[in-house]
Amino acid sequence: MPTISMFYGIIIYMYFFDNKKHHRPHIHAFHGEFEAIIAIDNGEVLSGELPINKMKLVAAWIEIHQEELLADWSLALEGVQLFIIEPLK
Repeated sequence: MPTISMFYGIIIYMYFFDNKKHHRPHIHAFHGEFEAIIAIDNGEVLSGELPINKMKLVAAWIEIHQEELLADWSLALEGVQLFIIEPLK
C-alpha cells in the first residue's frame, strides 16, 4: 500500500492491483480513525468517511492532481512503483 501523498494530517494511499472491488480508479484517504475510498474521476466517496473539512481538502487535491492520479492508477494496476504526488498547500 504505497503512500502517494500526505497533507494536513491526511495520508493518501493507492493499493497495487486494487480494481476488483470498486471497478474504477480510486484512492484511499486516512485521517485518524477515519478511512474513505474516493473515486478519482469525480470525487465520489465509494466507501467509508472522513470528517467534512478533511473531505473538502481531499476533493480539492484530487481535482488538482487528477491526471497524475490516473497515471499512478495505471502503474498500480501493473504493480509498478508509483510516483509521489505533491501535497495540498
